[in-house]
Amino acid sequence: MEGLLTLFSEPAVWAALLTLVVMEIVLGIDNLIFISILSNKLPEAQRQKARRTGIALALIMRLALLSTIAWLVGLTAPVFDLGLRGEGFETQFSWRDLILIAGGLFLVWKATKEIHHNVDPAPAGDVFDTGGKVAMNFGAAIVQILLLDIVFSIDSILTAVGMTDHLPIMVVAVIVAVAVMLVAADPLANFINENPTVVMLALGFLLMIGAVLIADGFGVHVPKGYIYTAMAFSAGVESLNIWSRRRRLKANQAASSLSSSSK
Repeated sequence: MEGLLTLFSEPAVWAALLTLVVMEIVLGIDNLIFISILSNKLPEAQRQKARRTGIALALIMRLALLSTIAWLVGLTAPVFDLGLRGEGFETQFSWRDLILIAGGLFLVWKATKEIHHNVDPAPAGDVFDTGGKVAMNFGAAIVQILLLDIVFSIDSILTAVGMTDHLPIMVVAVIVAVAVMLVAADPLANFINENPTVVMLALGFLLMIGAVLIADGFGVHVPKGYIYTAMAFSAGVESLNIWSRRRRLKANQAASSLSSSSK
C-alpha cells in the first residue's frame, strides 16, 4: 500500500496515467463501434445486455492479459519466417502478428457482410421484426464480440506496456477506459441505430481498422494518428450532414404547417 502511495505521489506518474487513459479510450473506440453495431442486430430487449456483457468481457480480457505481461510480451517473438525479403513488409511472423491478421480478416469480412446487408437487404422471410436489420441470436453476438475483444485487448495492452513499466498505472488506465466505454455504449448505439447513414460510416471505419490490423500483422505500421484523424474528419462531415437534414426537415414541417393553417 505504501508503495502505491509513493508511486502515485510522483507528478510524472500522473502524467503517464493521464496519457495512457486517453490512449486506452481512443483505442477502445474501435471495440465500442463493433459492439454497438453488433448489439443493434439483436432484438431490442437484448441489446443493452449484449453491450454490457461485451464491455465486461473486454475488461476481463484486458485485466487477464495484464496479469500475464511476460507471456504477452513473448507474443512479439518471431515463430516462423517465410524467408522472403520485401521492401516495407516483414516475412517474420509472431503470434501477435498472426492474431492481428486473423482479427483484421474477421473484421473486414464482418464489415463487408454488414455493408452488403445494408445495401441489399435480405428477403422479408429472413428478417425478424427489428427495423429491417438482419437479426442474430444472443450467443452468436457474444461469441463475435469476444473474438474481437481478444484482438483489441492484445493491441491495447501491448500499447500500455510500451508506454509505462508500472502495472498499477496500466490497471487503473484500463479500468477508467472501460468505464468510459460502458457509459458511452448506450448513447453511441442508440445514435448509430437512429441514423442509418452513420451505420454505413461506422462500418467503413471497421473496414479500415480491419485493413490496418492486417497491414500491422505484415509489418506495415500505419500511424494511429492518421487513422483517428481520418475517422474524426469523416465523423465531422457526417455530423454536418445530419444537422443539415434536420434543418431541412424542420423547415419542411414548418412549411407544411403554414400551408395547412392557410387552407
